[in-house]
Amino acid sequence: MKFGVVIFPGSNCDHDMIYLLETILKQQVVQLWHKDTDLQNCDFVVLPGGFSYGDYLRSGAIARFSPIMESVIDFAQKGGYVLGVCNGFQILCESHLLEGALLANNNQKFICKNQFIEVQTNNTIFTKDAPVGKPFNIPISHGEGRFLADEDTLKHLNDDDLVLFRYCNEHGEKTIEANPNGSVQNIAGITNKGRNVFGMMPHPERCGDKELNNTDGLIFFNSILKNIK
Repeated sequence: MKFGVVIFPGSNCDHDMIYLLETILKQQVVQLWHKDTDLQNCDFVVLPGGFSYGDYLRSGAIARFSPIMESVIDFAQKGGYVLGVCNGFQILCESHLLEGALLANNNQKFICKNQFIEVQTNNTIFTKDAPVGKPFNIPISHGEGRFLADEDTLKHLNDDDLVLFRYCNEHGEKTIEANPNGSVQNIAGITNKGRNVFGMMPHPERCGDKELNNTDGLIFFNSILKNIK
């Protein structure tokens, strides 16, 4: 399978993602430069974490207008698979490939720690093999990760089974205390109606190597490889 990882000025998790896909999972990976428009016949495109264009104006707001994003948007609208992690999630929302927005954490601080999330649906290739209700310990690293959407959008996301993850504690309880950034309804990740675009603030690529004593993130990538058509 061929993955494309988009590289923006300010990306800092691109090589974490490349390492996981290429070295751990033995997949073909190409780097897609932000000024290019050719997706090189990739089967799956990843927008990694970081601070694209320094997060000036608003996180992901400038990256959304990169030449490569025209191709990514077209690819996604035609059913191509796209994953955005952290800054990548922000870019997907800015591109309107995903609904809602990511705002500054409610404590106005940058947060970097391990955080439990709970899978909410098996109705995507990304989460199909992950048990619903089981807490997964996934690192977070963001200053603007507070998911926000209006009531109509939230109803649509819930009614159509489009919420991928919610922040929780180690027991799976989705409490205020287990919500690291104030995201509405503890939402940590969502998908689109076509279930081919995935966005999440936590970093599953940072917990896929046994050397890190945490491989909780592997289940999502293995689910992609097993279930992609």
